[in-house]
Amino acid sequence: MAEHLASIFGTEKDRVNCPFYFKIGACRHGDRCSRLHNRPTISPTLLLSNMYQRPDMITPGVDAQGQPIDPRKIQEHFEDFYEDIFEELSKFGEIESLNICDNLADHMIGNVYVQFREEDQAAAALQALQGRFYSGRPIIADFSPVTDFREATCRQYEENNCNRGGYCNFMHVKVIGRELRRKLFGRYRRYRGSRSRSRSASPRHKRDREFRDRDRDRDRDDHRDRNGRRPGRYDRESGGGRRKHGSPRRSRSPPLAREGSEERRARIEQWNREREEKVFRSFYFWGVMFLQLEL
Repeated sequence: MAEHLASIFGTEKDRVNCPFYFKIGACRHGDRCSRLHNRPTISPTLLLSNMYQRPDMITPGVDAQGQPIDPRKIQEHFEDFYEDIFEELSKFGEIESLNICDNLADHMIGNVYVQFREEDQAAAALQALQGRFYSGRPIIADFSPVTDFREATCRQYEENNCNRGGYCNFMHVKVIGRELRRKLFGRYRRYRGSRSRSRSASPRHKRDREFRDRDRDRDRDDHRDRNGRRPGRYDRESGGGRRKHGSPRRSRSPPLAREGSEERRARIEQWNREREEKVFRSFYFWGVMFLQLEL
């Protein structure tokens, strides 16, 4: 029974726990949901609810005055917000991923998911965000059960064919440009590379490498022959042939003469006679033994 409950936990078959809250960290029913929302007490992921305010919040592609907005302006506005949030949250630790929803439903619009490398980094960020504001609005932050965003994102949206649009129950993650991603997340790759180079260039590693090189040179000198040459895999002789070092030259034996058909036939007949004699001797032995037992 316990194995069955564990296998259906967080799925549609689970009638106790909400699968959408387990996968996405948000549910359209909110506190009125008939299933349980198991809020984690610790997690590497934080949810900043409804934090991102789109410039076309009321009508997609149109500002509050009813004027159309250039898509490039919308993307620029989003990337400015993304960089601002990243720079502030990266003070508490290394950020594995930062996802911002492009959905329009009330429980998902403007949600910001930030996943840290360690849980204690997320806890420090959550404590620092308590009571803070952004653009005049309070920041509502909490731990999120989402750890695998592949299960939370809408695959149809990534392929530009989601029929539900902005009111889809799965995440429509807004994408940033390559240059900004390289600028923000590339610092961690450079930091890891500098750490590896600094470790390899430390005095201790240099000293160990010198000892290894010295031992290798000594072994190479010990294996030299009297003339100061290093033995190769093969040594050439004046005859032009190649042989393994230290092994005598082998002389080729003359090829065997091929037997004729009559010789092969005679050999086969001899083998058959020898086999029949062995079978006869075995039967004769067991027959004698049987007669002795009967007597």
